Amino acid sequence: MTQKYLKTFLVYGLVIFACSSVQASKPNVVVVLCDDLGYGDVHCLNPERGKIATPHVDRLAKEGIVFTDAHAGSAVCTPTRYGLLTGRYSWRTHLQRGVVQGFAPCLITEDRPTVADFLKSQGYHTGIVGKWHLNFQYSDPATKKPIKRGKGKGKDKGLAPVGSKIPDGPVDRGFDYYHGFHHAGDMKGVIENDTVIKHEDEIHMLPRLTRTAVQYIDHRAANAPGEPFFLYVPFGSPHTPIVPTQEWQGKSGLGAYADFVMQTDAGFGEILDALDRNGLSDNTLVIFSADNGCSKAAGIPQLQAQRHYPSAHLRGSKADIWDGGHRVPFIVRWPGQVAAGTTSDQLICLTDLFATCAELTDASVPAGSAEDSVSFLPALKGEPIVSSRAGVIHHSISGHFAYRQGKWKLSLAKGSGGWTSPNEKQMPADSPVAQLYDMEADPGETTNLYNSHPEIAARLLKQLETDVARGRSTDGAATENDIDKIDLWKSEK
Repeated sequence: MTQKYLKTFLVYGLVIFACSSVQASKPNVVVVLCDDLGYGDVHCLNPERGKIATPHVDRLAKEGIVFTDAHAGSAVCTPTRYGLLTGRYSWRTHLQRGVVQGFAPCLITEDRPTVADFLKSQGYHTGIVGKWHLNFQYSDPATKKPIKRGKGKGKDKGLAPVGSKIPDGPVDRGFDYYHGFHHAGDMKGVIENDTVIKHEDEIHMLPRLTRTAVQYIDHRAANAPGEPFFLYVPFGSPHTPIVPTQEWQGKSGLGAYADFVMQTDAGFGEILDALDRNGLSDNTLVIFSADNGCSKAAGIPQLQAQRHYPSAHLRGSKADIWDGGHRVPFIVRWPGQVAAGTTSDQLICLTDLFATCAELTDASVPAGSAEDSVSFLPALKGEPIVSSRAGVIHHSISGHFAYRQGKWKLSLAKGSGGWTSPNEKQMPADSPVAQLYDMEADPGETTNLYNSHPEIAARLLKQLETDVARGRSTDGAATENDIDKIDLWKSEK
């Protein structure tokens, strides 16, 4: 080998080694978040009472770790997404119940760090493909004036016009790239980065998101092989409108909702295939989860009549303070780091993504951020999570609180706190003012121990009050919530 070619070979080798070292030290992170997917809708999590085939998610479980006690930050969409991206419970903001409706300033304030901001500072390219549902504004590209929700007629009713600009969307909250839509009511409005690019029927959205997520992976692999990426894929399915494409209609034999779940699983499978095809699987941490439980819009009684139980063994569903509202599928694969086919019963929350990514990259959580986030990285290696957080706080659509610590769960509601009967108004007048359950002995929340264990209820309530008042549930200097008073009791005591 001549000196010239030897020098070229050595330089090339050093470049390859450097790129490999970057990849080895900072794995890619792919988070797929389904919308309204029940814990029991994933077949491997509910083999006895689940009838929907989900082979691709089941594959992830065989190749990674299943968390059996993972929770969304809320039983509905917007607050869960806020918590996942910021590491902070959404009820610390002005949003005390329900979800946002669009055409309003972003719920994540400009000075609030997101996990995308953080990972970008660690050398990651950051992309989001899917549903935002955290509010943003629209402006006229010519006049720069704000656009209010339209009241026109026809297929474009209520949509921002094509060409509208977005001044406070995902690309202004830490993401380098965005392709998707705001929420189910605005699903026809397709957005690229900060611009509404077209209107199209909702049935095309799931295929569009799947295709775009795959293209993002292909593009990063081809054009920036040495740069780690964070890809957040919040699918809009199987939330309403329940619109499986013709290819999937009738596939489940259980109805349109089950067909849509199967199509969503197949879309996730295409993302896994893209990682495999590009040789990225070994250096990519993949997380599959959902934002809350199955919605009543799925036709839960009809599904149960066909022996499919979307909440598996849990009580309630989307919107409820019972675990069926917010205990979610949570499966993680990271070859070489996570033992295949394992499970963990450690208690975690979707707010924990931020702190986990910080530990993953060997960096500190930025000051003034992720106040409710604890790293679950130790659990991926089969070790106990080291947490300064005493417990996890749950929240329902109507703003009812619950506190989970160890096996105990205290719910400050008489009933479901959501959509499932009995709700608050349907409970007898002499019902206990709250509910206390031993979640190890009674995961279905059937026996209320509130009156028989007052000392446990009092201890959990005091901890909840402390975590709310301090503006954080982890160690660190006390901070402020965005509003002066947060009402813990939504029902009359």
